[in-house]
Amino acid sequence: METDTHTVEPIEPQTADTASEDIGLWDVLIVLARRKRMILRVTGGATLLAIIISLLIPKTYTATTVLIPPQQAQSSAAAMLAQLNPLVAGLSNDIRLKNPGDLYVALLRSRVVADDLIEQFNLRKVYGSKTNLDARKALAGNTHLAVTKEGLVDISVDDEEPKRAAAMANAYVGALQKLTESLAVTEASQRRLFYERQLVTAKDNLSDAEVALKETQEKTGLIQLDEQAKQLIQSSALLRAQIAAKEIQLERMKLFATDQNPDLQGTEQELRSLRTQLALVERKTGSGNGDMQVATAKVPAAGLEYIRRLRNVKYAETIFELLAKQYEAAKLDEANNSSMVQIVEKAIEPERKSRPKRALIVISTAFYAFFLAAGWALLEEYYERLRRDPKNAARLHLIRTYLRGEPKAQS
Repeated sequence: METDTHTVEPIEPQTADTASEDIGLWDVLIVLARRKRMILRVTGGATLLAIIISLLIPKTYTATTVLIPPQQAQSSAAAMLAQLNPLVAGLSNDIRLKNPGDLYVALLRSRVVADDLIEQFNLRKVYGSKTNLDARKALAGNTHLAVTKEGLVDISVDDEEPKRAAAMANAYVGALQKLTESLAVTEASQRRLFYERQLVTAKDNLSDAEVALKETQEKTGLIQLDEQAKQLIQSSALLRAQIAAKEIQLERMKLFATDQNPDLQGTEQELRSLRTQLALVERKTGSGNGDMQVATAKVPAAGLEYIRRLRNVKYAETIFELLAKQYEAAKLDEANNSSMVQIVEKAIEPERKSRPKRALIVISTAFYAFFLAAGWALLEEYYERLRRDPKNAARLHLIRTYLRGEPKAQS
């Protein structure tokens, strides 16, 4: 008998603890069962309201156009020129865009493109907007632009009419092409603008050098140079042009390369070598002023001035020819890239709506309404228990007194 008593005693507290936990759970279920009508009324009312609202929400259709932005490949014309003339190779580096897809998404979000669509589809009336600013905001909210991991550009437009949604998605392409025709967004366009500006400067320099040579001829008379002088002048002009080309290339490389870049260091070494060669060609015995050795014993001082002017003309001619070739190459590449925006998938009229998702709205509303009603029922039950306890009832009364701003019953 004693053994049985000792074996039973430690079990009784555990059973009591378990029973207390079960009672807490059963209390919750009892409260929910007692207030089931309120919970069902709230859940049913919210569900019915969600059904009505979802039916009142107008249908929205989504149409999508997929584009391929122009790829920044190496210029074919510049590559051919680089093979024909090594001097051109120094200037034929492409001006590449970091991410063409992001650039074209930014262009599609521009005000120019938005205004084009607003005018084309009379969106101020469609969206009920009083100003173009409000229409742009509404259009931006109904347009979704993204760059896929493959580099494609997705243009999705939401609208209540499926036909208009497809038309607007395709109209984005036309507005983008119209905008890019006036902008230099491809590397060929950027190269064309760059060399166009440089070509104007080179042309002015050539004109000035030719005028200066003509004035020198009129002042000193025409000088017939021997073959050695002509060769030295041509060599000097070519070296000067090569140095100018390397300096332009070096300045462009410094925009994105550090001082430790191997290509940058190699270009600097080539530039130093060209300057050394130019110094050897133009060095004058004993003078060190940079004038060429052109049989100075046979050429008078006036002839040396003519040589300098002629050298400047040859140098300006070489630079002008170099830039002219690069300019023509850039124009050719720009013409080849005229149809730069390629359409992978043209937007078609969607057959199914994309919004609203009525079933999801109703189910989620019913779910949240049930849990809110159940929580409210538990809170009411807890409040009733507090009121039945004398101590808690006094505390609740005191809280209400303070909240109402009434004086305390006891000092």
